[in-house]
Amino acid sequence: MSTTKLKVGLTRDLLTPSGEPSFGPGPLAILDAEPSIDWEFIPEQASRITPEIAARYDLLYVNSLPVDRASVSGPDRRVRLVARHGVGYDSVDVAAMTEAGVVVTNTPVAIRRPVAVAVLTMLFALAGRLVAKDRLTRAGRWNERTAHMGLGLTTRTLGVVGVGGIGAELLALARPFGWRMLAADPHVPAATIAGLGATRLPLDEMLPQCDFVVTVCILNDETRHLMDAARFARMKREAFFVNIARGPVVDEAALIDALRAGTIAGAGIDVFEQEPVDPANPLLAMDNVLVTPHALCWTDECFDAIAREGLGCVAAFARGERPASVVNPAAWRG
Repeated sequence: MSTTKLKVGLTRDLLTPSGEPSFGPGPLAILDAEPSIDWEFIPEQASRITPEIAARYDLLYVNSLPVDRASVSGPDRRVRLVARHGVGYDSVDVAAMTEAGVVVTNTPVAIRRPVAVAVLTMLFALAGRLVAKDRLTRAGRWNERTAHMGLGLTTRTLGVVGVGGIGAELLALARPFGWRMLAADPHVPAATIAGLGATRLPLDEMLPQCDFVVTVCILNDETRHLMDAARFARMKREAFFVNIARGPVVDEAALIDALRAGTIAGAGIDVFEQEPVDPANPLLAMDNVLVTPHALCWTDECFDAIAREGLGCVAAFARGERPASVVNPAAWRG
């Protein structure tokens, strides 16, 4: 009987600058408890999973490193599982993984509450003019505070684009604040959305009615550049836009134009079309834009929960069990 262990590689972008796991040491006990696993953080700093890296591991646990067709096409490729540390899997070529028989997993449960809270954080900061008030206070401009009146929520309308796990959690958390809530998602029944306190509308019908528009949808061919120039033009001039989904859900050039032209009042951006964001990106210089580095939801609790869910998928696969969150069921041959 073979005693060869499955080799598991964790990408180094999961480490802090000091070399510690960003999710804390606790979740690694999940791997330590599996006798069939031998794990390590991939030694080299890489910008993607190369065929050479893939040739060394049976199972991969990745944060932001792309895994593409070339990653699994080498003659020595042995990878059987790519587990994503997070809910989005646009950095993984799922079709190529499926063709190669590589199972892809993600962490849809752990991320719901942290991302929903991050959205509310951005919304409250925009509505309360938090950054402007911070700046005028530091600059000794106390008496200008009446020129930075915030927006109350009970007379406003929130529009949510995408009512998957995160969108549903967001609506549930937002409901007590008393605003009118609308949602655009053709894949979720109107009755389900109504149960969350919102009304389902087509996106183009929803946008003109909203004071705040939030995108929390998945990135795929259907949603790429979903928010384009025409859609920003449909929004109120007083409205704020928040993207905490994926950068390419938005036509970033169109967003910049809309902000410059005053087509919309402002934006909160946690994700960009190019990441890391170009320091010359005009969004970074706009006073009516809040920007964060695709990390607003990152907390100790968030990363601990993501790692436990994601590494749990790795451990389940090693035991021959179907992981809890398989993105491409066609690749599962358990």
